[in-house]
Amino acid sequence: MTVQLLTPDAMFQPVPYHHVAVATGSRHIHVAGQIARDGQGNPLAPGDLTGQLAAALRNTARGLAGAGATFDDVVRLRFFVTDWQPEKYTEFVAGIEQVAEELGLPDPLPPVSAIGVSYLFEPDVLVEVEAYAVVD
Repeated sequence: MTVQLLTPDAMFQPVPYHHVAVATGSRHIHVAGQIARDGQGNPLAPGDLTGQLAAALRNTARGLAGAGATFDDVVRLRFFVTDWQPEKYTEFVAGIEQVAEELGLPDPLPPVSAIGVSYLFEPDVLVEVEAYAVVD
C-alpha cells in the first residue's frame, strides 16, 4: 500500500478524517479544483451545497481514475466552500456521505482542509475539491 493514514493518540479526536498521511510512491497525482459541472460544463445542483459537493467529488474521482488512482491513493483533500458558516456543516457532510460508498471514500477520510472563501470560479459555484494522491 502506498498510502498509510493515521491519527496519533495525542492529536484531536474524533474527527471524520485522519490527521496524517504517509505516502511512498513514484507518481504524484494532483487533481485540480473540481466543481459541480457535467462533461459539457453545465452546472449541476444549482444552489445546493450537498448536491454540488457530491458532484464535485464524482468529478474528482474521474480525475483520479484518469491517472490510474482511486480515493485509496489520496493523501490530502482540500475543500473550498463559499461563505462558510458552521451551520453549513450538516449540508457539507451530507454531500460526502451521499457518494461515500459509490466512490469508495475511505472512512475516516485522508487529511482534509475545509477552507471558507468569498467567491469561486463562477457565482453559482458553492464548493470546489482538490485532491493529491500518490501511487507506485
